[in-house]
Amino acid sequence: MDNYVNLIKLSVGSETYDDLAAWQQTKRAQTADGFPRHVTRMWPKRADDILNGGSIFWVVKGVVTCRQRIIRLDEVIGSDGIRRCAIVSDPELIRVQGALKRPFQGWRYLKPEDAPPDLPKGREREEPLPTELNRALAEIGVL
Repeated sequence: MDNYVNLIKLSVGSETYDDLAAWQQTKRAQTADGFPRHVTRMWPKRADDILNGGSIFWVVKGVVTCRQRIIRLDEVIGSDGIRRCAIVSDPELIRVQGALKRPFQGWRYLKPEDAPPDLPKGREREEPLPTELNRALAEIGVL
């Protein structure tokens, strides 16, 4: 049994993997030490499990597209005085085998056994399947 847990999150505003990568290169999306981060209202109750090897899996246009290893959780106090959680991740985006995911709000826990596998070595830079084709293949059980 794996002793870590992942997170899964919609990449709101991203149309493609490249959009997500470009956003994470902006200063607004980075910590002071240059790591990509996503600020969320809720602090994960399972923080220790996440930090024990978990990743954040990104859903782009309804398809789980990639993941990043989570390296830490930072406290961020907003201008409104409310405590928030910055999910800080490794800059490397690791492509995964596309899996459909219905829309949801916030982030969710994702068990390791339910996470889509990384693309095999040598296939990381392949262009992803068009969303409609990926969805059709998943619906008939091919992906």
